[in-house]
Parts: sequence; C-alpha cells; structure tokens
Amino acid sequence: MDDPTPSVDFRSGFVAVVGRPNVGKSTLINAWLKQPVAAVSPRPQTTRRRQLGILTLPKAQAILVDTPGVHRPHHKLGQALNRTAMDAVRDADVVLAVCDLSEPPTQEDHQVAEHLRALSPSTIVVALNKVDLVPPQLVAGRVTGFRKLFPAAAVLPISAANGAGLEELLALVVDRLPPGPAYYPEDAVTDTYERDLAGDLIRSAALGLLREEVPHSLAVQVDEYRERDSGSAYIAATLLVERESQKGIVIGKGGSMLKQIGSRARQEIEKLVERRVFLDLRVRVLPDWRDDPNALRRLGFAPPPPRRDGP
Repeated sequence: MDDPTPSVDFRSGFVAVVGRPNVGKSTLINAWLKQPVAAVSPRPQTTRRRQLGILTLPKAQAILVDTPGVHRPHHKLGQALNRTAMDAVRDADVVLAVCDLSEPPTQEDHQVAEHLRALSPSTIVVALNKVDLVPPQLVAGRVTGFRKLFPAAAVLPISAANGAGLEELLALVVDRLPPGPAYYPEDAVTDTYERDLAGDLIRSAALGLLREEVPHSLAVQVDEYRERDSGSAYIAATLLVERESQKGIVIGKGGSMLKQIGSRARQEIEKLVERRVFLDLRVRVLPDWRDDPNALRRLGFAPPPPRRDGP
C-alpha cells in the first residue's frame, strides 16, 4: 500500500495457521494465495519452519503464518517444531486452527486444543478441512465432535482442495483482525527468500516419491543459489539422511530416484521463480541429525533448551 497511515476501514495482522500434521494447512494457504508458497506433500510434517504467506485484499492484509504440525515428539527436531508452532500462536492476532474432518478428533487434535485453551475464543477460528471426503450423513456428527474441542470458537467445514467454504472462512478471519495498516507491499506474497523456498520444494518433491522409511529422516540443505547472466538460476542442494540404507533409496538404481526428485522439484521451483532453473542434487548421510543440536542449528532449526533436573 502506498499510504502507511492506518485506516479505520483497513484491517491487518498475523494469522497463525496451526494444527496437527497433514491436515491441509499449507494447502489452505496456497489456495488463498493462488500460488504455491507453502510446500505440500501427502506426507505429514512437510512444513518444518514458520513461513509467511501475505494475502492483501482491498480492505485487509492477512499475514498467514504456516507452522509445523503439532505432534507428540520423538526427538529433538520434533520438540523444536512444536515450539516453533506455539511461538507463532503467542505472536498472532488471530489463530486459525485447521483440523481434518475426514476422521474423528485424534489425540493430536486434543493437544492442539489444549495449547489454545488459554486464548480468547474470539481470536480463534477453526477450519474443519476435507469436508469433501466425508459422507454427508456423517458431517454433522463430526462437526459436533470438533466443536466440543473448541467451545465458543467459530467453526466452519471447508475443503482447501476444491475451495468449498474458503471465502466464508477468510471473512471470519479478516473480521477478527485489528484495524491497522498494511505491513507489506501489495504485490508481496511471502517474506521467504527464493533460496529457502527452493529447499522446501525439493523436500516436498522427495516426500511425494519416497517410501515410508525415509521421509521423516530427510532434510534439504541448499548449498548454492546463484543467478546467471542468462536470467536462469543455478541451485545446488544436499539431501541429508540418517543412514546409508536411506541414501541408497534416495539415489535409486542408477540414480533414477534422485533424477525423479530433481525433475519434480525443478518444475515446481520454476513455477515459483518464473524462470529456468538448473538443479544439482546430491545425497549425504548425517547420522542421527534429528537429535543433534549442532546439526539442527546448522539446518535452521532452533534446538530445544537442555532439560533441567529438579523443580
């Protein structure tokens, strides 16, 4: 916006999009923004860091904070991801809790609700995603089950995949934003650097292709992101795994799997940056990196603080 002066008719603020893994938080943000700025895959925990999606409307700017899925952690990485999600909640003007309506509330849904219990219900909107996957006769009962988790909060069934209910959901969110100016230019869609987005899209491509024993052990480190005189971009990245057996799976016979990952990732990155991309991928073993504080720090995850014994 050219005029930074707050208007009583303009609303703006941060919206923390939270929920357990694989409920469609990133898909929802991408649907609102009409472009892929949040990495999506069928695997849980595709999102591993806080990322902004900036949605500017005629009378509002909603800064959507995509967060890792809240879950029961089994290693230091999981603890760090949960803390990232809850930090976003504490900093937000509005909390958008996304749940999966295609199944009854899970233990992790209860965990999300417990984290939000101290907040004012007026700042919480609950999106019950994947309504398109629920038989019509079961919808009312499922909605009632989730309403019990979030009493007094606004609750709305939606489908981020086909767009059902997204306009109504956005209206609920915008109505809860405080009056204020736009924080970002009108044409901005994210504050994340292309280098980081490329890493997310490479990992998303890998998650969509790999078998069950690899995805959670996989991280992507972008080693080089260089603009070329021709207008194209050169990206070198390392896919990190925890065991030698996983390295072989990621590479595939004759390098076939790594080529598939590279091809899929390159296409998604080119859509985002709107120019030709040359992608150079390699695979390296970093043993037990998910429980290594130094490795987590190098990869951009804030490791959890050391535990203290006693009161």
